[in-house]
Amino acid sequence: MRILVVEDEKRIADFLTRGLEGAGYAVDTAPDGNSALTFAHGTDYDLVILDLMLPDMDGLKVLERIRNKKAGPPVLILSARGAVDDRVKGLEQGADDYMTKPFAFTELLARVRALLRRGQPTPERLQVADLQLDSMRRRVTRNGEVIDLAPKEFGILEYMMRNKGRPLSRTMIVEHVWDMDYDGLTNIVDVYIRHLRSKIDDRFPVKLIQTVRGIGYMVEGPEASPRPGERAPEASFEHPG
Repeated sequence: MRILVVEDEKRIADFLTRGLEGAGYAVDTAPDGNSALTFAHGTDYDLVILDLMLPDMDGLKVLERIRNKKAGPPVLILSARGAVDDRVKGLEQGADDYMTKPFAFTELLARVRALLRRGQPTPERLQVADLQLDSMRRRVTRNGEVIDLAPKEFGILEYMMRNKGRPLSRTMIVEHVWDMDYDGLTNIVDVYIRHLRSKIDDRFPVKLIQTVRGIGYMVEGPEASPRPGERAPEASFEHPG
């Protein structure tokens, strides 16, 4: 998923970029309103993080023009303007969320994920090749054979199948399934992937759980050609203090 960060303070923009890329997102940055609008009208973003105090125009004007775009992306305002009136005005003019500076990156990341989940299709039944997962019944089959999975195994497999063909870092898997920060020293993801492979892949000729070297893992069917994974940092970037 691609995020546009509109922020004129380079230190904050760099901090946000490193943190979001570390969480597995593609990030573009715009230092002012005009470049933000150029980006927004030329690229389909999944989310915009918008500062209000920009050097060339008020961020609310940028918000207005983004909202004029058909099927515009969600917008998270991130601003030093913390008064209630400012927050209300931002939300009334079309922002989907509002955070004030200073901020904790972990909270911002949680809000980003919440906004990205809104309006995303979440089918109950997922399929990759002959592997099927029913999220409502918590049932997994492969080639018609029922496969019993532990809750975390099911959570990992569901997350990977919803992102079929997309390389997922260990960071992304841990933070999604365990709802916790990733400790680079732990091998918990690798352990669970081994468990999944023993149940999902080992007895079948076609292997669906792929290792993406330098990144993590993905689920992909034989009908898809191998894709080079985009490299992303393995650890989230935490806000100091």
